[in-house]
Amino acid sequence: MFWTIPTLMTWARIVAIPLIVGVFYLPLDSATRNLIATVMFVVFAATDWLDGYLARRLNQVSAFGAFLDPVADKFLVCASVLVLVHLGRADVFVGLIIIGREIAISALREWMAQIGAAKSVAVHMIGKLKTTAQMVAIPFLLYDGMLFGLINTHAWGVWLIWLAAVMTVWSMVYYLQKALPEIKSRVQ
Repeated sequence: MFWTIPTLMTWARIVAIPLIVGVFYLPLDSATRNLIATVMFVVFAATDWLDGYLARRLNQVSAFGAFLDPVADKFLVCASVLVLVHLGRADVFVGLIIIGREIAISALREWMAQIGAAKSVAVHMIGKLKTTAQMVAIPFLLYDGMLFGLINTHAWGVWLIWLAAVMTVWSMVYYLQKALPEIKSRVQ
């Protein structure tokens, strides 16, 4: 099930990464670059929900798709956070927290799956809330202006990305606590 519609949508998120980054190197005014990058991020981030829905609806769920989907999400988020740090719209400390957690929890989940304890680090509501905060903060910071003349996306984005960083630490602690009994049993 390598070339199903849901899997192709997941691949599109990975392909989107250099496109989103590349927008900031185009000879356009900054407001246009910001708008293009924001729209691209929102469209490609929305495929995360859509590919899962289609995989279930079309009965095209696969082990490869289940593997690739979170990888694509993490690549998209991490690349976008790096762009925001580079542009001075997100603090480097936020970037380190978010990217460091993604690496640590991905490694933890892989190890837990290898020892047959993947359920102990299954996705939890705090992880979903963290993801939601990130997925709102990132386009707000990419846009970096007044939305509809009412919403200061930079101010809201900064607040939300810090909230996401706090929730990132919280979710990492939660997953590590859930895995700790299994880790202790394997070390002894």
